[in-house]
Amino acid sequence: MKKLVIAYSGGLDTSYCAVSLSKAYEVHAVSVNTGGFTQEEISHIESNAYKMGVATYKNVDAVATFYQKVVKYLIFGNVLKNNTYPLSVSAERIVQAIEIVEYAKSIGAQYIAHGSTGAGNDQVRFDMIFQTLAPEIEIITPIRDQKLTRQEEIDYLKSNGIDMSWEKAQYSINKGLWGTSVGGSETLTSEKPLPGEAYPSQLEKDGEEKVRLTFKNGEFVALNGESNAPQVNIEKLNDIASAYAIGRDIHVGDTIVGIKGRVGFEAAAALITVKAHHLLEKHTLTKWQLQHKEYLSSFYGMHLHEGQYLDPVMRNIESFLESSQDNVSGEVTVTLKPYHFSLDGIVSEHDLMNAKFGSYGEVNKGWTADEAKGFIKIVGNQNKIYQQVNS
Repeated sequence: MKKLVIAYSGGLDTSYCAVSLSKAYEVHAVSVNTGGFTQEEISHIESNAYKMGVATYKNVDAVATFYQKVVKYLIFGNVLKNNTYPLSVSAERIVQAIEIVEYAKSIGAQYIAHGSTGAGNDQVRFDMIFQTLAPEIEIITPIRDQKLTRQEEIDYLKSNGIDMSWEKAQYSINKGLWGTSVGGSETLTSEKPLPGEAYPSQLEKDGEEKVRLTFKNGEFVALNGESNAPQVNIEKLNDIASAYAIGRDIHVGDTIVGIKGRVGFEAAAALITVKAHHLLEKHTLTKWQLQHKEYLSSFYGMHLHEGQYLDPVMRNIESFLESSQDNVSGEVTVTLKPYHFSLDGIVSEHDLMNAKFGSYGEVNKGWTADEAKGFIKIVGNQNKIYQQVNS
């Protein structure tokens, strides 16, 4: 039997794929951990995979890879799609697809399968990565090709002796290092908010709590003075901040396939990290660095969302973003409160609000009054000429 690798999550769609494809292929199931999985959950997914008839199961730990390849640049760019969404799930799919196709190549698989439907973004991301990195491997998508309904999948699995609890949860939850997406009947409308109980983290703490984020060359290297790998600091910050139910919102945006989409999310650590990093940049970068970073970061986030991660322009933008972080080092203090947070301030040896050059609106130490008058006259010269010529 020919080898087939399936992107396996353990849900209904990938379970259907595993059972049906095992009848014609030697199926090797792979799930990629980009954050959010406990060891107990991984063991449960593995146990279920073998019930579906797969030959082997592998879980790839890609949390550090996800940070290095993607999350690091989302922080450098302060990327929030439509000024709201930190690309929690869409960013993960890129790394998951790369890890899956590399595993398929390593075992000599002739086929790769995934459980995406024909109506969403993930089909684009998976297919584009697979066909770019391994054009010789054929892509198989049973759910998309057969246009299966949820009930048809359940009936098929039951007829094959797989009778598990397939009742659709009221809310679909996808958890990862960079946040958790939440979908429900409300997000299929334009007017309804998600109820508080739909979010995975509930309010557990009252009052306020201060946390200190330390950045070195733009990377989140320490939390409250304790150094760790950035991805570890993100996880620890999320544990602290989620107790305040911070980071809830609903993102409205354009899908790759051209329709509007709405999704809830909870991303306490992602939002705090991005906002703290951005504040530090406001103090340490020039106005032209900030201006050009803003539009390049927007392009980076859009291309990533659209599945264009492998286009070389992404490496070009990453090079710019990385070079912009040379002086983005310092400590940011953040106050956590129920449902929100505030940025207190920063301490950095690269702080451009250095008092020896003057204090804005208070005192000038770098030029004379006559120099200021001459500067203003020249700066305003073009507008003056335009108004006199065209009035």
